[in-house]
Amino acid sequence: MQLLGVRLPDNHFVKHALKQFYGIGDKTALRLCARVQIHERCRVRHLNQSQVTALTAFLSSPANSPPVAVQPLAPPNYVPPPLSQPVPPPTLREGEKLPADTLREIKIESDLRRQMRENIAHQRNIGSYVGRRHAMHLPVRGQRTRSNAQTARKLNRVERYN
Repeated sequence: MQLLGVRLPDNHFVKHALKQFYGIGDKTALRLCARVQIHERCRVRHLNQSQVTALTAFLSSPANSPPVAVQPLAPPNYVPPPLSQPVPPPTLREGEKLPADTLREIKIESDLRRQMRENIAHQRNIGSYVGRRHAMHLPVRGQRTRSNAQTARKLNRVERYN
């Protein structure tokens, strides 16, 4: 299945297949599945059209997605009221804030790659130590250079596509 230009394997669970997107890991994939109401043991081939549409809509523009309805957790030994009475809406205690929706700020694929390139270019422009290490294609995060600098020289070639 193709989703926003990324091939998702049909026989994988959705929570594992979403990791094919650059910038989505284990926790983010689980949160996405919960957000669009996909069971964590559902395979890609078993997704219905509405789930695929919801997933595509969210991944294409997460900032424009509707907010999640937050329902407070019930305390232990909670007995729900009978259905004949109206259920009051959940209320927040004084000073309590709604939890931040971390998925609204998610960046994937080309947006994330562009942001990383811009961050590296900024480090190089201001002349920081990290920027100079990137410019010389050397390890940036304190690794040793005596034996493993070749790997870093391969991996630090991020912004060469300008």
